[in-house]
Amino acid sequence: MEQLFIVFEGIDGSGKSTQAKILAEKLVASGRKVYSTFEPTDSPIGSLVRNIFKGRVDADHASIAALNVADRLDHLQNNINGILKKMKEGYIVISDRYYFSSYAYHGVHVDIDWVIAANALSAKLLKPSLNIFIDIDPEISMQRLNATRGTIELYENLNNLKNVRAKYLEAFEKLKNQETIITIDGNQEKDVITSQVWEAVQKL
Repeated sequence: MEQLFIVFEGIDGSGKSTQAKILAEKLVASGRKVYSTFEPTDSPIGSLVRNIFKGRVDADHASIAALNVADRLDHLQNNINGILKKMKEGYIVISDRYYFSSYAYHGVHVDIDWVIAANALSAKLLKPSLNIFIDIDPEISMQRLNATRGTIELYENLNNLKNVRAKYLEAFEKLKNQETIITIDGNQEKDVITSQVWEAVQKL
């Protein structure tokens, strides 16, 4: 069986992390080897990005976008736990975010075509077998974030999340002939979303 690389995308609070975890558990239960990962990573570069998001380090938007590119290339090619290594070892890799997150989040603040071009090497190295976009109303997203987070991060405000959602849709339209993308309504009940995710993955 071809090794799969499945990516969950969505604005903050969309429930994508929960669905990624459920999918991993279901695949393991069906006898598959699964490696779950996320971006920004917990590598030194990814940790710097997370500190910027938390407001502990200051950086301009182009630098943040570029740091995410560097973090992603390391995420792919790291000799210890890189995605490409894990796939070679026979794992299905599930990632919570990949380059469409950069297109959406950074494309609000810098030119989206520049962000796509900056990620060209990552796209050349590995395109997802499936991008699963959990699409949620930004108002609901903010309600969830305010209910569950002690602190709200750099991009987590209603106006920005509306813009990010719009950039996701713009990026999907730009790249629809080069990428495999499905959109699932994230405003539905969790179990309904889970079954729709499973159905899409079964087709792979």
